Amino acid sequence: MPTVLDTRIQNRFRVQPNHANNNATLHGGTLMKWLDEVGAMSAMRFAGETCVTARVNELDFERPIRIGDTALVEAYVYDSGRTSVHVALRAWREEPRSGETERTTASSFTFVAIDEDNTPVPVPELSAETEEGEQLRERALAADY
Repeated sequence: MPTVLDTRIQNRFRVQPNHANNNATLHGGTLMKWLDEVGAMSAMRFAGETCVTARVNELDFERPIRIGDTALVEAYVYDSGRTSVHVALRAWREEPRSGETERTTASSFTFVAIDEDNTPVPVPELSAETEEGEQLRERALAADY
């Protein structure tokens, strides 16, 4: 049975001028793409199957990420249904020289596990197992991703 911590993935993306909007900050659509990609990796690690995006449950942009910053994206599975996987996502702006971070985005996506014929398939049960895993799960269930 996969655990919350088994599904936790962090990835970094360097924000370049081609990622920016007219305000010289990371374009929201680009960040959504990165959230979707890291979220799908987390969902697939949990399900052991290909997972596709079914829904963006919530997406809150709290502050911008500027050109030259690093976007740090974290994802982990916090709940599941019969074929669905619920992934908590957060992003931070990271100053690349100091490593200083500031949360910028909170989100939750739902993915569906599918087989080779694009038919939904069952996913395993999720276990928290550790105190840290249970805290992450409880935070996500309280919608504080």
